[in-house]
Parts: sequence; C-alpha cells; structure tokens
Amino acid sequence: MILTTKPSITQKEIDYVNDAITNGHGEHWGDYVKKFENSFAEYVGAKHAMATSSCTGAMHLSLVALGIGKGDEVIVPDMSWIATASVVRYVGATPVFVDVLADSWCINPEDIDFHMTSKTKAIIPVHLYGYPAAMDEIMDIAHEYGLKVVEDAAPAVGASLNGKKVGTFGDTGCFSFQGAKMISTGEGGMVVTDDTELFDKIKHFANQGRSGNGFEISDIGFKYKMSNLQAAWGLAQLERVDELIAKKRQIYQWYCGELSEVDGVELNKGFSFSRERYESIYWMSSIVLDRSDITRDGLRVKLLEKNIDTRPFFPPMSSFRMFKPTHNLTAKRLGANGINLPSGHDITHEQVVYICDCIKEILNEK
Repeated sequence: MILTTKPSITQKEIDYVNDAITNGHGEHWGDYVKKFENSFAEYVGAKHAMATSSCTGAMHLSLVALGIGKGDEVIVPDMSWIATASVVRYVGATPVFVDVLADSWCINPEDIDFHMTSKTKAIIPVHLYGYPAAMDEIMDIAHEYGLKVVEDAAPAVGASLNGKKVGTFGDTGCFSFQGAKMISTGEGGMVVTDDTELFDKIKHFANQGRSGNGFEISDIGFKYKMSNLQAAWGLAQLERVDELIAKKRQIYQWYCGELSEVDGVELNKGFSFSRERYESIYWMSSIVLDRSDITRDGLRVKLLEKNIDTRPFFPPMSSFRMFKPTHNLTAKRLGANGINLPSGHDITHEQVVYICDCIKEILNEK
C-alpha cells in the first residue's frame, strides 16, 4: 500500500529522543522543550514560541488569552479540519463560516465583509494543505474593523508570503506536529507571537492558571504541555525542515508533470493572478475531480484496489449537525470532489508515475 503520508524519521530523531530518555530528568527535564521553542521562534521569525500538546490547544489558548468569549463571533473558512471551529465553541463564541477561494482553497477575503456583524471579534484564517492564505488582505480587514487574528497554520510550517513566514502575520500563529504533518512529534503543536504581554497570558492559561511558581491559582487554566521526549523529536525534525520542504515541493512537481494535462483533473496552483509571492510547502499534493462520469469516492475506491491510499478533502464544517447550515458553494464543491494524493516524504518518482498512470487509466475507462 502506498500511504497518503507518514513522518520522515532518521537517526537524528532517534538519537535526540534516546538522549531525552536517558538524560532528560531533574534539572534537564525541559531542555529539549526550550531548545525546540527557541529554534522554532527563530525559524518562523517570531519573538516568542510555546510548545503545546496540539494545534487545537494552541488555538484555544490564543482565543482565551485574546479575550474572545460568549456572545462573540469568529470568522473561519468553511473548509478546514473541525478544530478550527471547535476552539471557537470552546470559549463560548460562535464560528461564522466563510467560503474559500477556488484556486488556493483558503478563505476568501472578499466574503469576510459580507459576514461581518457588530459581534465579530476575530478571524481564524487557515493555510490549507500548506498553501498561504491571503494574509495581506485579511490583515487589512482586521485592522479596519479592530479584529484579532489567530492563524491556523497547522499544515503549513515553512510556507511564506513575500518572504514572511505564515503564522507571523496575526496576533498569534498556531502549528501542528501531528504524525502526518511536515514536522512531526507524534502529536503536538506550537503557538507563536510577537506580543510579549499576550504571550505571558498564554503561558499563564497554559499552566493551569497558576500565579508565580507556587500552587496558587488565579484563573481556570488548561494543561496543553508538550513533553521533553516529543520536543526532542521535534527539534530533530526542525533541523531537517529545509530538506523536508524541498521533498514535498518535488513531489508536487512530479504530480504536476503527470496530471496537469488530464481532462477533469485540477491541481492546486494557488494565486496564479497575483503579483505577490506565495510560497506553498505543498504538505499535501491534491487534485479536484471535475468529471460527470465518475465520482471522487468512486475514483478513490478504484485506486485503493491498486494499493493506493488517498484522503478526501475536508467537508464544509457548516455541514455538521452542530452548526447552522450555510451555502458556501466553493467549499461544498471542493469538499465533494477533492482528493489528497500520497505525499509522504519517502515516496519515489516511480511511485508517483504509477499513481498517475492508474488515475489516467481509470479515467480513460469512463
């Protein structure tokens, strides 16, 4: 089976984790956590970084520290993993679902104004599948209306816009190190910010609401810590990040070379009309099927018969029963027709050619 994705593990990761197991005790219990946080902040270009147990936790802490709560509304793209909307509900606020762009699959800035109300307090743009959202336009809107911005950069470590790393445009940026992501710690995340006062609030709420170093508690807080073992793994991955990103981009180019001329197959080509420099990491190489003779799920079944694992796009979050249904047509179309193709770091050119040959063979049968 050619899997959709899995982490890239080398001797470096094994050595760092073994060292954390052997020596990461007592006064050294958090050495790798500190190293990982400092190195990550330097890599993305942020003043502060705090490792967390997940990107979900990082976003939750961000909203709490920013004061988002009951009665507030938060703009989110309709196409994302459910955590983007769930964290809004965690703090008692209401997610407002906005459609996405047909080319980048990220939130459509032109739709944000239409959904703005007096209750709107924040925006959570998502850099979907490693492609940067239109942060310049989003930040202009946020400044105009006085909104907070929490970037969901879960799948986009290393992506950039005009040379500036995603996660550093908004009030906070939140990243995921779940097992399938560009950088993995098995499970884990990171929150970054340039705002020292905000960062202190995030650390406070992340440490069970403790006051100082004692056991006095001043607020209801949370426990979203990353372990030293996970941080050792993450640090090794971060030291290889350029290599990992280069391979993902190469994989995407392989797919483009094989599928760009196939009728009814659309690849993510991003903002082709833009003068700005959007640099995707292509965490997932993906296609959108536009055929009347076979469904997305029908193609996936036939690929599975040929030992090719795939993953469907996220369905629109507004389609879930806990939310009010919306009519975001682009998100609905992409959610019904999008496929993430095998994009793991260990995939070979020969395997990509095989996958593409199978796709063309299946489509030509129709």
